[in-house]
Amino acid sequence: MTEEILARFRKWMSAAEEKELNNPNAMSLATANADGVPSVRIVLLKQYDERGFVFYTNLSSRKGLEMAENPAASLCFHWKSTDSQIRIDGQVEKVSDEQADAYFSSRPRTSRIGAWASKQSQPMEGRFEFEGRIAKYTAKFGLGEVPRPDFWSGYRLVPNRLEFWHEYAFRLHDRDVFVFDGSEWRLEKLYP
Repeated sequence: MTEEILARFRKWMSAAEEKELNNPNAMSLATANADGVPSVRIVLLKQYDERGFVFYTNLSSRKGLEMAENPAASLCFHWKSTDSQIRIDGQVEKVSDEQADAYFSSRPRTSRIGAWASKQSQPMEGRFEFEGRIAKYTAKFGLGEVPRPDFWSGYRLVPNRLEFWHEYAFRLHDRDVFVFDGSEWRLEKLYP
């Protein structure tokens, strides 16, 4: 991703951080399994740079399993407070163990224990079962360090297309799309 694209993303994210009431880093993540069946959910952007956009999850969650089968994915930020949206398409790759460890250790202790306790996306008999697993891992780690489980890590979406959309009256919106053709990025203006 070029510095121009990254600077535009940074500017729009900063505007959202000033105006959005909650979670300006919330983004829709669309994945599909090997058969192409789509699925979408909200996740939180935790880091971004010229290499891409990073989020974390349980690797055996539905999204984790789908990304293992089919690394093509899309992100969408929509900020009503700024009348803007950014759509990002690309391929996901796992972050390094060192990066995942560093982020995991920065999380609140209860969130780290929750990562161990949750069998994310799997059926449970009731809330009591989950609370029992929380108690189990709280006791297991006591006052010591809570290490990152091997089934929990991060993904970086490496973009090949970014669309910056800004709303204007009478549907006279701006749509700028940056597309990577394999060797360079080019800018396209789209009709709204």
